[in-house]
Amino acid sequence: MIVSIIEKVYSFLWGDLIRIPLPSGGSLGISLLIILLIPTGVYFTIRTRFLPVRLFPDMIRSLTGKKKNENSLSTFQTLIVSTATRVGMGNLVGVVAAISAGGAGAVFWMWVTAIIGSSTAFVEATLAQLHKEEDPLYGGYRGGPAYYIHHFFEEKLGKKKKHVIIAVLFAISGLICWCGISQVISNSVTSSFENAFGIPPIYTTVILVAIAAVIVLRRNATVKVLDVIVPIMAVCYFAITIFIIIKNIAVMPSVFERIFEEAFGIRQAAAGGFGAVLMNGIKRGLFSNEAGSGSAPCAAAAAECDTPVRAGLTQALGVFIDTIVICSCTAMIMLTAPQNVINGKEGMDLLQSAMGYHLGGFGVVFIAITLFLFSFSTFLGILFYARSNVAYLFGDKWIWQTLYKVLALVMLFIGGIAAYTFVWDLGDVGIGLMTIFNTGILYLLGGQAVKVLRDFEDGKNIK
Repeated sequence: MIVSIIEKVYSFLWGDLIRIPLPSGGSLGISLLIILLIPTGVYFTIRTRFLPVRLFPDMIRSLTGKKKNENSLSTFQTLIVSTATRVGMGNLVGVVAAISAGGAGAVFWMWVTAIIGSSTAFVEATLAQLHKEEDPLYGGYRGGPAYYIHHFFEEKLGKKKKHVIIAVLFAISGLICWCGISQVISNSVTSSFENAFGIPPIYTTVILVAIAAVIVLRRNATVKVLDVIVPIMAVCYFAITIFIIIKNIAVMPSVFERIFEEAFGIRQAAAGGFGAVLMNGIKRGLFSNEAGSGSAPCAAAAAECDTPVRAGLTQALGVFIDTIVICSCTAMIMLTAPQNVINGKEGMDLLQSAMGYHLGGFGVVFIAITLFLFSFSTFLGILFYARSNVAYLFGDKWIWQTLYKVLALVMLFIGGIAAYTFVWDLGDVGIGLMTIFNTGILYLLGGQAVKVLRDFEDGKNIK
């Protein structure tokens, strides 16, 4: 019964809600999440007057903000936390799957979603700053969609309320999502280590859970560890990709030619494959950078900054880092490998084969370690997000914070030693429901973010 309900909700959120016939044959399947996220991104890109293009230098400058309270986070630290959760196995296996299903043109559509997605990320992060609260447990600040949804309905009703049903549903969806993701994370890590080193899953799982427990059960160790892991993993992955690009510089013009040709279905049109190119690129871009899902605002709210706009610009930059930089790195590693090396392979096996071609045995080991770092940092990041949702639902008590962490660690353990279970779908169901609740409120509250953006730009012009 429960399994059937989860599967039906999953299909409703992620399956093809409508199908549009294409002139060249085939059809374009569009899911509910695409219907929600693409118009939202376009709408806020227009309302912010193409913020991702106009204010890119300001996005970089927003990282230099300083904090005064040692318990709060700087804008750079909130970027680290949100990047930890955005950059995960989806940047590796997800990109490979998108290109395998939709061709090289999917990369172009990932880039497009980064531009419109960063506008959505700006709005939701700025709202999180505008509606943040002081955090009596961890110190500093907390917030996110549950809080700005709550404040919106309080204002509409004209009275204080302990809970608001939509905010409660968002918070529960987030906690469900992050528990489901915990299982997928550990299974991916144990599988890659078994392939690369021959280590039985149970050993990897026990070590992974033990390290995670030491970190997450301490009060403020999570952010300190992420401050170290995330920059190292991102820079190393980027550096290795640059090396591979330089090594294969002769084929790069043909790689970009292939991306742009296939992006518009020049090769696929006759076979009716344009829909696959478009949808796989858009899906991977949107679901990798998480813009609109309401996750990253939980980190943005924790920032201490002189204006909410800086927190918004920081998270807009995070979308670029995830999709334009990290996802593109995986695409280049794959597209510069000869076709005969990757034919007939998929997922992690395909990516490890491509890296094996570029860097030999070191490449296979490097991908296994990279996946471990990407996945482990994602686990730490989602537990940081969970803080504000747990507090909203259950109040400021350590027992509830600790119980959720223990539950997530149990899920991490189960995922490492078990094959696929229906619980894994909870991650996708959870983030789908979060997106529905969050995008709806963005249309109602987005004007607040646009207003502070205009005030910020007016202040710059005066100076």
